[in-house]
Amino acid sequence: MSDSLLVSVTVAVRDGQDWVDGCIQTLVDQTYRPLEIIAVNDGSTDETSKRLQDWHDPEGKKHGVPIHIIDQNPLGLSAARQAALEESSGEWVAITDIDCRPHPTWIEHMVSESKGLGDENVVSVTGRVIFDEGDTIISRIRAQEIESKYRKRSRRTTLANGPCSMFLKSELLRIGGFNPSWYHAEDMEVSLKLSADKGVIIHTPDAVVQHVAEEGLSLFLHKRKRDARAHMRIVRKYSSTARKGPGFDFIGSSWFVLALLPFLLSAIFLVARIAFTEVRFEVSALGSQLLLTMFGIYLLLGIGLMRSFLGRGRLVTRIKDAILLPFVLTLWSIALWQGILLGLYDAVTGRNGHA
Repeated sequence: MSDSLLVSVTVAVRDGQDWVDGCIQTLVDQTYRPLEIIAVNDGSTDETSKRLQDWHDPEGKKHGVPIHIIDQNPLGLSAARQAALEESSGEWVAITDIDCRPHPTWIEHMVSESKGLGDENVVSVTGRVIFDEGDTIISRIRAQEIESKYRKRSRRTTLANGPCSMFLKSELLRIGGFNPSWYHAEDMEVSLKLSADKGVIIHTPDAVVQHVAEEGLSLFLHKRKRDARAHMRIVRKYSSTARKGPGFDFIGSSWFVLALLPFLLSAIFLVARIAFTEVRFEVSALGSQLLLTMFGIYLLLGIGLMRSFLGRGRLVTRIKDAILLPFVLTLWSIALWQGILLGLYDAVTGRNGHA
């Protein structure tokens, strides 16, 4: 597709050598033209810089589109996005992640929606991310969580997700762009700023970005803690009206996981009281009722989660995953609470965008 509007596609990477070629190739393969690609190496210590330099093609003679490579110290994702924004020449600036593989028509579909309907002041267009389900319970959890979020999205939304969105450059610069001090959730922060000025964000499910499977437990927990920590800034800085839509996006479609840790601690406390108190009758009667009620609620919710997360694989795999799932959910809940506490610490100390 050829159009007069230049779109700058940007991506940031730190220590992602194995993902560079796959991501950049899918950006080159976009059907939309004119296009430029800007990749920022955020202080990588592996072979990322070398892989990116192999793609460096500022005149577009080798790959058909100009590809610019920026190297910077490890300043973080938000700072890297800002560096790419400042380097960009396009009227629209798209952002994605290095572990993503946009479909060939990703940009084309977003540009077609950028004109809006009637007098809509479209400042951003966001697509849809599909996580590969992979081969583990972790990857299935992540894929199902993301699929559930996108299934509920309307055409007009309040969140332009980082892996699959584009912004009107002039509007993005007007609100200050991406603040390098932000700790993650930079996509939600700029979305809320744009929406606060009556800008319209359009969601188009046809603009698809494929995300590699997120399979490792440690990485999964690290990202969920990071999400919770960053979202404390959002909750603190914006009213519930302003964050209507994205809301508490880091816990998915329900409060089940976040509430799991308090539930388990309460259950342990009640069991201990029943076992060791001398006034056994009163405590055991009240404790048993509360415990059974909470257990029944969580059993029903847990069955729903198991049906979503366990997939349709071999019976042996499903049995193993069913055994692992309660442990994964518990660790997930702990990670969220760790992130919330770190976010509160950031707020008290004025760090990571809270000042």
